[in-house]
Amino acid sequence: MRTRLVSWLPVALRQRIKYCLAVTELALVRFCAHNGLLSSVYFTLFSRQFYREHKAVLQGRLRYAQRKDMPGNSSAALRRNIHRLEKGLIMRPRKPVFAEAYIGETVKAYNAALNQGQLCQQELKWATDVLSEYFAVVQDNNVIAVARSQFTASSHVAPSEPTAKAAVPYAHHTLPENPVSYQQLLTLFQRRRSVRWYQQKPVETELLQQAIQAAALAPTACNRQPYQFYLVNNAEKAADIASCAMGTVGFAENIPCLIVVVGDLSAYEAERDRHVIYIDAALASMQLMLALESLGLQSCPINWPDIEEREQAMAQKLRLDYWQRPVMLLATGYAMPEGGVPYSQKKPAELLIKDLS
Repeated sequence: MRTRLVSWLPVALRQRIKYCLAVTELALVRFCAHNGLLSSVYFTLFSRQFYREHKAVLQGRLRYAQRKDMPGNSSAALRRNIHRLEKGLIMRPRKPVFAEAYIGETVKAYNAALNQGQLCQQELKWATDVLSEYFAVVQDNNVIAVARSQFTASSHVAPSEPTAKAAVPYAHHTLPENPVSYQQLLTLFQRRRSVRWYQQKPVETELLQQAIQAAALAPTACNRQPYQFYLVNNAEKAADIASCAMGTVGFAENIPCLIVVVGDLSAYEAERDRHVIYIDAALASMQLMLALESLGLQSCPINWPDIEEREQAMAQKLRLDYWQRPVMLLATGYAMPEGGVPYSQKKPAELLIKDLS
């Protein structure tokens, strides 16, 4: 109602009212900014900017608890704990007894995945192999003995591939030799520019799959990979979805293929990890853009604004659950040879380094 009323007022008066509101808001910010409780009061009474995050984090926690018994094709709880076991296995020196605090929970999550029968087979093999390695080296106590018996009773149900390489920790020297020099890598980085003008030709799905497989090798906290890549390999749909973001006016209609990077808050049981979806998704997205470049495709990351109306629009278009949050959009395709690329001067290393040695 206030907005409608103000719109009828003279321009000078409207500007004066806006100025007074801005001054009042700044005064509130100054009053609340230095106290945690008052900051919470501010974002409860005067701003709803974190409304969606609060609800999404809680719904993510609830979904995490539900997925412990019904994990579907991937179990966040199992992935986290299997990775923790791997870190215990490579500890130097390795403790004779470790993981007592969570081995029972790990075996329970493993059995839940087996019983449901929907878990990704590579994930199931990894969990089976690591648990087998763990019980082969750890010493028994009351807690571990119980978990061992539960694992032994159920592990025979898991599919076995005697000839397949075990999915367990390995020595660093067994990694493939690095064929890429620093200069070659730097050249790839220099070629990876944000491209906004594309040839109107289709993008092969096979190339997108290859690039995403490479992106999946990015580091991720406790190996949970709390993200998915929503592919929109259709120019008309890509333009429609790209218009949900800000900063796409004028070139959204030129995007032949769009990837929406979506974080999954149901991968976590505690609020402390709520920002990991952005860290892990960003790490994977950078590898994805470099992989696309190596395959002859160009890309442009598109910032996603945390604005409720736009969140709702994207959730509706992609049919997202509330605990799923868009992280960024990536335009991709074949660059138009004559299309312009911003120079975008980057800060030199001496401005970025804070040497504490």
